Amino acid sequence: MFDRSNKDLISAGLVSALGAGIVTSFAVNQGQDPFVALMITAIASVCGMVCHQFDLI
Repeated sequence: MFDRSNKDLISAGLVSALGAGIVTSFAVNQGQDPFVALMITAIASVCGMVCHQFDLI
């Protein structure tokens, strides 16, 4: 159905980082530690890239 031969890991990482960054920026605004928010965003980016690489989504 979809052509997944061109796996662009950078765009997968950026999209997942953007999504997590929006949520964590709200959490930082509410008083969360910024370092924790950056770690959540980094883990979400890596998870998004791994899921894209192995076609888990």
